[in-house]
Amino acid sequence: MTAALAYREAVARLTAAGLPDAARDARLLMAHALEISADRVMLALHDPLPEAAAMRLEEAVTARLARQPVSQITGQRQFWGRSFRVTRDVLDPRPETETLVAEALAAPFSRVLDLGTGSGAILLTLLAERSGATGIATDLSDAALEVARGNAVALGLTDRASFLQGDWFAPISGRFDLIVSNPPYIAADEMAGLSPEVREWEPHLALTPGGDGLDAYRAIAAGARDHLLPQGRLLVEIGPTQGAAVAALFTAAGLAQARILADLDNRHRVVSAIAPQ
Repeated sequence: MTAALAYREAVARLTAAGLPDAARDARLLMAHALEISADRVMLALHDPLPEAAAMRLEEAVTARLARQPVSQITGQRQFWGRSFRVTRDVLDPRPETETLVAEALAAPFSRVLDLGTGSGAILLTLLAERSGATGIATDLSDAALEVARGNAVALGLTDRASFLQGDWFAPISGRFDLIVSNPPYIAADEMAGLSPEVREWEPHLALTPGGDGLDAYRAIAAGARDHLLPQGRLLVEIGPTQGAAVAALFTAAGLAQARILADLDNRHRVVSAIAPQ
């Protein structure tokens, strides 16, 4: 069997199952099966498909039909131009989160704290983009921290990134000129409406705090002033309907200049604030 025929069959199976972006998924799964980069797949389609690659492709397509995210199947996700290892223990880094990264990079910083780091994608991207900066990340999940530490090794950032297990600010001392977080923010009654890829495959601890979805922001607001330098910045990702509520929490906690920022789809995605002088 040629790789082209196997690719067409994979697209047909994914399409018949009602999966969106079937051709894109099939291309990424084929790249995984052939152990090549995705941009080389079309060049390889005229070649015979090796037996080992055919087996890997079958396993990958079967997993995708079970609605496992492509990034978990391949073990990798691109974020801000870099590849990050992804497992079931961490959220899949999403393009929308790059809105937070872009805002963080819009002003100087030297010491950054990432709360609930997951894969480490936010912290490690910021450090990779700012060679003089150092950072600390926290997460409640030891398994997530293992993934983040592995990504730090892969990106050559172990000398500037530290990872601590604990709930929000609990393991942290000292102050920072930048605090960032993509915390769990899905309300309990919204979980059922999530796609199977998210609801069934991503860690619920990183998706929802329960209740109205705002508990993480309450905890972050309560501790931010004690851990920000004067004029230090706080940036958090939010759900599209949470901007006003999160901005109000930050203002009530004594932070200044709370702003709601939109992503490229013009949906509310980030709330920023600064510590007073």
